[in-house]
Amino acid sequence: MKVTIKQWNAVAAWRWDMPEDDMCGICRNPYDSTCSKCKFPGDECPLLIGECNHSFHMHCIYSWLRQEQSQEKCPMCRQPFKAKDANEQPSVVEQSNVVAAAG
Repeated sequence: MKVTIKQWNAVAAWRWDMPEDDMCGICRNPYDSTCSKCKFPGDECPLLIGECNHSFHMHCIYSWLRQEQSQEKCPMCRQPFKAKDANEQPSVVEQSNVVAAAG
């Protein structure tokens, strides 16, 4: 038996059905993959959660905060960005060293 296809229409669909919590709001890469700054997954690229409950790769948020236009605000909600536990937030010198090493 032979079948002849007279017409074929291909359809592509695109959905953003992945929860925001699974992706960095800056580089849009999944948390379990590498950030665009350091290219090393895992411990070399930890997550940093702000008091606003938005999460980012550490290198991504520090790069963002160093930019003048960021005004040190969360890129998602525009509230002043502070790490959830201020005792764990590295100093400005440590931030600069991390970003410089990743850049």
